[in-house]
Amino acid sequence: MNDKGDKDMIYRKALLDDAEQIYELANYYAEKGDMLTRARYQIYENIRDFVVAEDQGTVIGMGALHVMWSDLAEVRTLAVAESHKRQGIGSRIVRELLEDGKALGVKKFFALTYQPVFFGTCGFREEDKNNMPQKVWMECINCPKFPNCDEICMTYVPE
Repeated sequence: MNDKGDKDMIYRKALLDDAEQIYELANYYAEKGDMLTRARYQIYENIRDFVVAEDQGTVIGMGALHVMWSDLAEVRTLAVAESHKRQGIGSRIVRELLEDGKALGVKKFFALTYQPVFFGTCGFREEDKNNMPQKVWMECINCPKFPNCDEICMTYVPE
């Protein structure tokens, strides 16, 4: 279960007690322009979507899998603390989310991202956002970047 030989790293479903750390990490990257801002209430409402990487009691990485439709889910709010980057943690979180989704019956995954190279290393491929079903854009109406989204759509279809 541990990557890179780190015996203290734990990957698990998020708990309510993790919400504040998830909020802080997500918004750290949002302030840098690397991801969209997440309101505190959004973290709490969607806490069951999250997987976290914990190192000695601290959340140092997280990602969420948000089911959009009967066969479609979004990988979102993926981040790893600066101090733990380039250790395979983000890739491991994506694998955990994909496995969760496959177990639910998800047939296609997508991510709207500013990090297409990273998602490419996880097996995702770039896709025109216009090819995605309208259901995907429902939440985008509340985004400050709507309708001029500059994120890149990446998709993954399990074999």
